[in-house]
Amino acid sequence: MTYRSGALLVVLAASLWSLMGLAIRQIDEAGTWAVLLWRSAGAIPVLGAWIVVTSGGRPMAQIAATGWAGVVGGLSLVAAFAGAIYAIQSTTVANAVFLFSASPFLAALLGWLVLREPVRPATWAAIGLAGIGMYVMVREGLAAGALAGNLAALGSALGFAAFTVALRAGRVAQAMPVSFLGCVFSLGVAAAVLALTGQDAVPPVQDIAISAAMGAGILAVGMVLYTLGSRALPAAEATLLSLVEVMLAPVWVWLVLDETATAATFAGGAVVLVAVVLNAAAGARRMVRA
Repeated sequence: MTYRSGALLVVLAASLWSLMGLAIRQIDEAGTWAVLLWRSAGAIPVLGAWIVVTSGGRPMAQIAATGWAGVVGGLSLVAAFAGAIYAIQSTTVANAVFLFSASPFLAALLGWLVLREPVRPATWAAIGLAGIGMYVMVREGLAAGALAGNLAALGSALGFAAFTVALRAGRVAQAMPVSFLGCVFSLGVAAAVLALTGQDAVPPVQDIAISAAMGAGILAVGMVLYTLGSRALPAAEATLLSLVEVMLAPVWVWLVLDETATAATFAGGAVVLVAVVLNAAAGARRMVRA
């Protein structure tokens, strides 16, 4: 695959993911756990089919090869997925996706704490800058009564960071089987929570259809596209291109639903995005020198 093809696939994946907030806004009655249940049910067949095709007819062996890292990473995705859904339901899409973008910095901190991986000075500076942006957004959320949504978004970013660190710690070569496990665990946890709390696991048909379509057409297909495209790109450049998701997500809800965010949200979000870009650019320069 050429560099150009890889970049196009990553941009397409990010563009698909950017529709997640708009899709969740179309759900009328289903709560966070019901959405997670049916979205996972939609994603599992697509991800499972991909693993069957790429595993040479040995999908269970490929999944089992992830070992304990697959279990930890999959459970981390449960927190990431649930937190993301709750955040989008509780605060503006712009606020949620800007906070999601802090995940690489949280992964760097977790890697430093858990794996004793060194953190480059440029990354420390970017983490400090991103922290300022996140503080601006969370403070704004507290004033607007959306603190729970902001904290859920940060929890989601932390879940994705833990997923990343688990892959590195377990030296897992392929992330797709772990993502598949994440969806399976999400379905099981969501079903258990719904049963224990007595919440409705069968919302209106429209909500089920939207949730399942999110899982199959947005989440899973986006993962497949990103997996294919990122093979032809350095990690830093894939990170930069995936920011298309963060840039487009607020645009869709503004165009379709006239949803806007406060000036503080965009100011804080801009600071976080600058930090992500600077950190990725520093990583790219480091790879070129190497």
